Amino acid sequence: MSYNQKITKEIEDLTAKCLENLKINQSLYKEYDVQRGLRNLQGEGVRAGLTRISEITAFKKINGEKTPCDGELRYQGIDIHELTDGFLKENRFGFEEISYLMLFGHLPTDTQLKDFMLLLGEQRSLPKNFTRDIIMKAPSKDMMNTLSRSVLTLYAYDTKADDTSLANVLRQCINLISTFPMMCVYGYHAYNHYIRDKSMYIHRPSNNLSTAENILLMLREDKKYSDLEAKVLDLAMVLHMEHGGGNNSTFTTHVVTSSGTDTYSAIAAALGSLKGPKHGGANIKVVEMFKDMKKNIRDINDEEEIKAYLLKLLRKEAFDKAGLIYGMGHAVYSLSDPRANIFKKYVEQLANAKNKHNDFKLYSAVERLAPEVIAHERHIYKGVSANIDFYSGFVYGMLDLPTELYTPIFACSRIVGWSAHRIEELINTDKIIRPAYMAVKEHENYVEMKDRL
Repeated sequence: MSYNQKITKEIEDLTAKCLENLKINQSLYKEYDVQRGLRNLQGEGVRAGLTRISEITAFKKINGEKTPCDGELRYQGIDIHELTDGFLKENRFGFEEISYLMLFGHLPTDTQLKDFMLLLGEQRSLPKNFTRDIIMKAPSKDMMNTLSRSVLTLYAYDTKADDTSLANVLRQCINLISTFPMMCVYGYHAYNHYIRDKSMYIHRPSNNLSTAENILLMLREDKKYSDLEAKVLDLAMVLHMEHGGGNNSTFTTHVVTSSGTDTYSAIAAALGSLKGPKHGGANIKVVEMFKDMKKNIRDINDEEEIKAYLLKLLRKEAFDKAGLIYGMGHAVYSLSDPRANIFKKYVEQLANAKNKHNDFKLYSAVERLAPEVIAHERHIYKGVSANIDFYSGFVYGMLDLPTELYTPIFACSRIVGWSAHRIEELINTDKIIRPAYMAVKEHENYVEMKDRL
């Protein structure tokens, strides 16, 4: 019997009942200060708890006034510029070192880093026949769903799956950090073979290589990659590793972890959140937008023509007619996104190596012109600048990563942040005593609201 996917007349009628009876008076959201999408109109986030994992600064108080400033991002209290300068200037990989910082609260010594990399290498394996029985059977066109299913299935292979002791959760998290790239890339190869009818090859990762190198090795048929390619991917993964405790998937991790559930369920929930196009899928929209832009602009050197296209985007006359210039603006940052600023010069290096000078020139022009067009067309309460998604899709394209893997590669980075937040939540949850009056206050609000919904 086949899976019933038909939307019948009965389903349509029941849908109409949902629309009729489940609507909420929109004014109540403002009256009761309820935030949707984890951000209010001023870009401030909803707090699910307290965190030391990472911190974002987009505004500073000057003479008592909240004033936009250049964006700042800190991992465990250390500025992202300082962290990336540390490994970039020494021409080495940074993902493993910054992962250690995230999980344990301080940068490792040379010996600690070496031992940690050995540990990651030892954990870089999946259960026997897992690739064949779980990843390659019933492949999906959506790699995030494939990854979520793989994570949930690992529960069945773990004899201590429900043990939420700190040591066991750390063991599970390190295993997931090590195996996420394998599950992502192998899932793509299964999709590419069984659904797209292409050739399939499975390369084992190397314990002696970095995470970024292993991703390129496993993905490419010839297993070859340049040092620049691996270093740029490594940098992208460091910059995507974490972004404050209020982003959607990290918020999800804190909330679900607080219920006492197992690690696999908590991370699967975070993956479901990251899959959304308003969170992890934004860079794909940027790439698609630029493809449409190049089709509709005759001369990419003509700035007036570029501005005219950007204006059409804002007026819902071009591309997907959503009224957005994808990759521009951020829920928190105003004047600048520090991740985009760090990334840009390495994007240019890769573009030069890949003979993509004209594409980079167009991206740079849009980055410069879009804030001007947006400011002229719309009233905005804070500055608008390029965010990390503006360039990341362009980079992934130059690295020959298929679009199906854009968001999963994001997950391979963010699993570190989720792991750190899960551990932090477990350490601190039992120490939080919720005041009784808060429960009473919420009950009173609910009694007052329910008759008006």
